[in-house]
Amino acid sequence: MVLYLIHDNAVGFSLFEVKEFDEAQAKVKQIQKQIIDFSSFSQMCQLKAFHPFLSADSARDAAQNVGCGELTEDLKNFIEENIPKSKKKGKIQIGVLDSKLAQKMNDQLQYETITGDIVFELFRGIRMHLVNFLKNENFKEEDLIKAQLGLAHSWSRNRIQFDVKRQDKPIINCIAVLEQLDKDVNTLCMRIKEWYGWHFPELAKIVTDNEVYTRLVDLFGPKTNATQDMLEKVEEIVIDADISQQVIDAAKTSAGQDLSEMDNTCLKELCGKIIKLIDFRKGIQSYLKSKMDAVAPNLTSLIGEGVGAKLISHAGGLSNLVKYPASTVQILGAEKALFQALKKKANTPKYGLLFHSTFIGKADGKNKGKVSRYLANKCSMAARLDYFLVNPTNRFGERMKTQVEDRLKFLTSGGESAKNIDAMQEVLEELKQENLYVESEEQLKKKSKKDKKKKKKASVEIQELEEEVEEVEKKKKKKKKASVELQELEEEVAEEQVEKKKKKKKSKEE
Repeated sequence: MVLYLIHDNAVGFSLFEVKEFDEAQAKVKQIQKQIIDFSSFSQMCQLKAFHPFLSADSARDAAQNVGCGELTEDLKNFIEENIPKSKKKGKIQIGVLDSKLAQKMNDQLQYETITGDIVFELFRGIRMHLVNFLKNENFKEEDLIKAQLGLAHSWSRNRIQFDVKRQDKPIINCIAVLEQLDKDVNTLCMRIKEWYGWHFPELAKIVTDNEVYTRLVDLFGPKTNATQDMLEKVEEIVIDADISQQVIDAAKTSAGQDLSEMDNTCLKELCGKIIKLIDFRKGIQSYLKSKMDAVAPNLTSLIGEGVGAKLISHAGGLSNLVKYPASTVQILGAEKALFQALKKKANTPKYGLLFHSTFIGKADGKNKGKVSRYLANKCSMAARLDYFLVNPTNRFGERMKTQVEDRLKFLTSGGESAKNIDAMQEVLEELKQENLYVESEEQLKKKSKKDKKKKKKASVEIQELEEEVEEVEKKKKKKKKASVELQELEEEVAEEQVEKKKKKKKSKEE
C-alpha cells in the first residue's frame, strides 16, 4: 500500500510519498526515531510533486481555505494530476491533518483518506526537514522564513479586516478609559477639596460639583481675589446667580487660614491638569456617543450610550451580548453577588449594570425587579436588532423606550401598555412608508420560494381548469354526436313506417 501526504506551507503545496506503508504495523515510537535523522526519514518519505504559490494573496487564500476544511480548485487539480487512482480499495491512501478536508476529498475525489497519530508524526517530520526536501526546488531556508513571515502578516491583516468585533473594540476601550478618568478625577478633586478646605472651607458646602469647584479654585487662588468684580466670571462657571453671590459673600467672611504662595502654585497646576482631564473626558464621551450610534443605535436610544457600552464591554462585544438570554443580561455585572447568593441559598440579585439606567431609579422599591426584568428583555432584543439589521436604525429602540415608560406607569398607576408585536409592527410600517425598510437576503429568499410555490400552485390550478374545460367540451361533442345519431335513427324509423304503410295499401288493393 502507498500513502501520499499533502502538505500545505507558506511557499506552496507539496506531495510526499510513503512507500510500503502499513497502518496496522506502524508504531508511533518507531516513526519518531526515524524523524530525527533526515537521511533515514528521506528513505521512508520522498517528495514527489511541488506546486508553488504565485503570490502572497494566493498563499493566504490557500491557508485560509485549507484551515476551514475547504477543497480549492488548485488543490483538487494538484491531487488529480499527481496521485493515480486505483481500482482496488486500500491500495492508495492520502494522509491529511484536517478531518473536514479529508471528508471532502473522500466525497468529491473518491480517494481513501486517513488521519491519526501516525499521520501527524509523519507531517511533523515533513515540517522539520522541509528545507532539505525543497533544496532541489531552489528554495533556501531564508526564503522559507520570509514566506512564512509574509503569510503571517497577510493572514493577520485579513483576519482583523473581517473581524466581527472590530467595531466593538473601540467602544470597550472608550468605556474603560472613561471609568478610569472618573476614578482619577474624583480622587484628585477630593485632594483639592481637602487641601483648599484649610483656606476656604465654606466653598465645599456651597458648591458640591467637582468640576465647578475645581474651576473656581483655579479662578480664585487665594480667597481674597473673590471680590464683587469677579461676579460675572463666577456666574459663567456656576451658572446660578444666587450661588455665585453666596460664594463671594462667603469668601469675605471665611474663617480659613492663609494660603502660601507654594500651596497656591501647586493647587493652580493641579487644577489645570484636572480641567484638562475633564475636557478630555468630554471629548471621549462625545466620541463614544457617535460610535454607539453607529454600532448599536437601538441599544443607545433605549438605555443610553454609557450603560449600553458597559453591557457590550462586560459581554466582550456585541456579538457575545447577542448570544446572551435576557435573564443573563439582567444580572451582567453582578456575578459575585449571584454566586454568593447561590452559595448561601439567599435571594439572587435583581440587576447588575442595568442599575445605572434611569428606569431603575424611577421605579419603586417593590417594582425594581419587575422593571429590570422587563428592561433586560428589551435590551436583549435591541442588541439583536442592532447586530442583524441590514440598514441600522434607532426607531425600534425609541419605541422600546416608550414601552418601558408605559410599563413604569402601568406598575405605579395602572393603565394599558402596547404588546411587543403590535409595537414592532408599527415601526415596520413606518419604515416601509418612508422606504427605509430593506429586507434581508434570507427574507428575500423565503419570499422568492413562496412566490415560486404560488406560481406552481396557480399553474396546477390552471391545468386542472383546462382539463375540466376539455372534458366539458368532449361531453358536449358526445351529446351533439348522440343527438345527430338519434335524429338519423328517428328518420330511419319514419321511413320504415312510411314503407310499411305503402306495403299495406298495396296488399289491400290487390
